[in-house]
Amino acid sequence: MDDREIIRLFAERNENAIDAISRKYGGYCHGIAKNILKNDEDAEECVSDAYLKLWESSCEKSPANLKLFLAKIVRNLALNKYKEKTREKRGGSEITLALDEISELVSGEEQTEAEFSYGELIRTVNRFLRTASERDCGIFINRYFDFYSTSEIAASYGIKESNVLKILSRMREKLKKYLEKEGYHI
Repeated sequence: MDDREIIRLFAERNENAIDAISRKYGGYCHGIAKNILKNDEDAEECVSDAYLKLWESSCEKSPANLKLFLAKIVRNLALNKYKEKTREKRGGSEITLALDEISELVSGEEQTEAEFSYGELIRTVNRFLRTASERDCGIFINRYFDFYSTSEIAASYGIKESNVLKILSRMREKLKKYLEKEGYHI
């Protein structure tokens, strides 16, 4: 079933919508949540909550890309659950490490938030990623969107972990320069 049909089912409040989206994107969404939470039960809960959010928002404007829209919902829910679970802890988890790596680019002056909308920031980062090679873009997304560990990324690309770390470092530096060139204060 294609995305337009699934969106139509949601808009019609047809209960088959949940089954259709689960068959098509359930594994993908579960993978995103599990990479963040490292727990199948919590990941499954996030995916179910994402379906509910999608169900509740089905009367609103339909998403241009259902897969990415759903992934964003799952990712945000999983990050919120992660924050809840680790509120009193400080540690070296992959999420903490990944967020620390990228934080210098997104936690600049208050002026950044006032000057530019979140949506424009996302479009700017997407334009930047289109300038990168397919491999480097994939590595960046695997790390900072899907929260894979650097060793998992290295294994999936058949390269050394030290190469992944170098690529990510270069990508962050290039992104920083790109954002500054676009008027963001980092």
